[in-house]
Amino acid sequence: MSAIVAIVGRPNVGKSTLFNRLIKRREAIVDETSGVTRDRHYGKSDWNGREFSVIDTGGYVVGSDDIFEQEIDKQVELAIEEADVIIFVVDVAVGVTGMDEEVAQLLRQVNKPILVAVNKVDSAMREADAVEFYSLGLGDYYTISSINGSGTGELLDALVEHLPEDSGAIEDELPRFAVVGRPNAGKSSFINALIGEERYIVTDIAGTTRDSIDTKYNRFGFEFNLVDTAGIRRKAKVKEDVEFYTVMRSVRAIEHCDVCLLVLDATRGFEGQDLNIFWLAERNKKGIVILVNKWDLVEKDTHSVKKFEAYIREQIEPFIDVPIVFISVLNKQRIFKAIETAVEVYKNKTKRVSTSKLNDVMLPTIEHTPPPSHKGKYVKIKFCTQLPTPTPQFAFFANLPQYVKAPYKRFIENKLRENFNFHGVPVQVYFRKK
Repeated sequence: MSAIVAIVGRPNVGKSTLFNRLIKRREAIVDETSGVTRDRHYGKSDWNGREFSVIDTGGYVVGSDDIFEQEIDKQVELAIEEADVIIFVVDVAVGVTGMDEEVAQLLRQVNKPILVAVNKVDSAMREADAVEFYSLGLGDYYTISSINGSGTGELLDALVEHLPEDSGAIEDELPRFAVVGRPNAGKSSFINALIGEERYIVTDIAGTTRDSIDTKYNRFGFEFNLVDTAGIRRKAKVKEDVEFYTVMRSVRAIEHCDVCLLVLDATRGFEGQDLNIFWLAERNKKGIVILVNKWDLVEKDTHSVKKFEAYIREQIEPFIDVPIVFISVLNKQRIFKAIETAVEVYKNKTKRVSTSKLNDVMLPTIEHTPPPSHKGKYVKIKFCTQLPTPTPQFAFFANLPQYVKAPYKRFIENKLRENFNFHGVPVQVYFRKK
């Protein structure tokens, strides 16, 4: 479970440049992960072996100059509430502005680690100019240049020291299903319908996250925790900035779960915000079930379900092996089917395939359809195994792994799905030197 780091500050101080620098460190390690560029405000990073999530509050500010300030206040407040550590970025070229002071005032009231990053320091003269940022009353600062990366190492060293201790395993070993989605899609009603009339509940326990509630639930002979992000009432202050709010909340819930139940509103279609949450779950290697709610309100003919399903799968390519369940919370239609599906996805996520079985199935497939040759060189794959990771990851050992390209990796992934059923779960395939 990684900590959350939020980057805050007024517009044009270089928040997004710093954000990009932090997450590239991670992206360089990860294979060409689909969907990485789709959501430019959230990313994974690591430093000195500690992994954390980074949220850029830049890029959400909308409207003209006069509402800039209240927008920033809202975002800073939300970031303060959700993040474990806050990086406050200021600009040495401009010096301390009224808006910086306003943000600092909000930050001074918080009992969380705050690192002041004075950006655009690319000369000794600028280094001297940075002294005036002591006046913000937030203690020491770090001088950086997020464009060329100087000083970011020291900033990250300090950041890692302030990250909360990784709790490791959650004390309760039950699988956790998080109900996520944009506001008003029907998340609360879905949970109420499941637990309202049902008497299967064992206990209610306060969640490990500050304000989501975990409900221990027992059905189909299977016990799990239902993580409800819907019970978090929106603060009046963040009412307008729905997109930022939704991503920020979903990050917490998704990182603490095994399977995400993504609730959509059928009357609104599958929108950008839904897609953001989907890629968030995919990038965190969580199981995913898409629930299309309010299906009773949609004008239908015999092909409606097929059409809507095809439309969703087109949006989520290339990870299309995801269950889609059409529900109506109001009429209690298929809500238990939704949970049953989540249980299946959880089993797929924790599935282990024996090495002998894997080789018996995959090696003939590879022999029949080998990777394309590269400049007259042929890739030979001799052996494969499932890695001992919490999610399905497979290593294929080859003489020239560097010549195996993305389309062939996708072909292998599809064959693994076909033969071993990883429905609803992201699968990682790596090619390694023998």
